[in-house]
Amino acid sequence: MSKSAPKERFYARGLHFECTGCGACCKLGGGFVYPTLEDVGFAARHLELSVNKFTEAYMELHEGQYVFKNDGDNCIFYGENGCTIYEARPTQCRTFPFWKANLKSQYRWKLIEEECEGIGQGRLFDFVEIEAIKNQTSQTPAGPKPEDVKTTPDPLLPS
Repeated sequence: MSKSAPKERFYARGLHFECTGCGACCKLGGGFVYPTLEDVGFAARHLELSVNKFTEAYMELHEGQYVFKNDGDNCIFYGENGCTIYEARPTQCRTFPFWKANLKSQYRWKLIEEECEGIGQGRLFDFVEIEAIKNQTSQTPAGPKPEDVKTTPDPLLPS
């Protein structure tokens, strides 16, 4: 018995995307951002805070998971001029719109396209790039390298 060929993904020829800074993604799902521990450290360094001070000021527990605080509609870091930590934004934000849920079907992609003006604009991400981003083995360009971020030693951590 032979297996049938894998179904071709709707994004097999790639998808265009360029962040316009519109903030639509900062409002999805009530503005909840679920950062990794690495994301928290990166954002804390970006703001020149210890991880403890960052956590106290900008995080809360939501349904058993730590999230960035929000105002009920937007991520706490979304301001008048867009994301205030754009250079240090978490994985969830860097990988948008190439989330597994958005790439499940062309229908879901069309739904998110209605929310995000950057979809269909800018450079073409090829299938391999999209799969890598979707699987979080790579990130979209635009974030700084950790060594380029000015760091402040955390007084609570051993040197």
